[in-house]
Amino acid sequence: MNELITALLLGIVEGITEFLPISSTGHLILLNKLISFTGAFPTLFDIVIQSGAILAVLLYFRKKIIPLQKNSEERRKTIDVWKKILISVLPALIIGGLFGAWIQETLFTPMIVAIALLVGGLFLLFIEKYVENKKKITDIMQVGYATAFFIGLIQCFALIPGTSRAAATIIGAMLLGADRKTATEYSFFLAIPTLLAASGYSLFTYFMNGNGITSLQFSSLALGFVVSFITAWLAIAWLMKYVETHDFRLFGYYRIILAIIVLVLLF
Repeated sequence: MNELITALLLGIVEGITEFLPISSTGHLILLNKLISFTGAFPTLFDIVIQSGAILAVLLYFRKKIIPLQKNSEERRKTIDVWKKILISVLPALIIGGLFGAWIQETLFTPMIVAIALLVGGLFLLFIEKYVENKKKITDIMQVGYATAFFIGLIQCFALIPGTSRAAATIIGAMLLGADRKTATEYSFFLAIPTLLAASGYSLFTYFMNGNGITSLQFSSLALGFVVSFITAWLAIAWLMKYVETHDFRLFGYYRIILAIIVLVLLF
């Protein structure tokens, strides 16, 4: 029962935080430390339940990102967007593949998370003021190939836990001329191959190291997946409405406050 309650709690946290610019990985690291949920399986669990969040994105944006039942022009545009998304994900795949194991062993600590939360929060406050009159890209179709590549480079900072993949992508897109809604939408689309790659890599290394999964662990993964899917869907729907009339300062302040609390507790 304790394992299932843990899965429920982590699934809720993952689903809520995955697409908000506040770092799902950072929150899971802090929560895992708080409840002493550590080891090989918890690391696998944290990454695999992201698949529930991926499914939520696919279903929520299915009409826009799946090139089915569309005329030839719409299909061409959708395929073009996916080409740019794949260009964006390449830097993270390369750097993550080369240094992923070292990053998990060295940087997945509450201290690093707190520092990254603080720095990312300050960036979110800065980005709103900096790009106020610099918005040029108002639709995801307008994102160019060069812009897609540079967004991907900036996303690599999210390999540092606490940075937030969503925050890095949104900040990168806005710095390169995207408005708030377009940057948010692009971060959702880019999450799909990024999180799938992370989940696949985690599963591969877990089983290659000779680990197995018990029936209770499988139940925990299934529960975490379902809960993550439901909460992620709600978070996506809320965020898309929120960014139409609000900026990202709220998330910046939240990150800074959480970082200060963690640093105070650590010291």
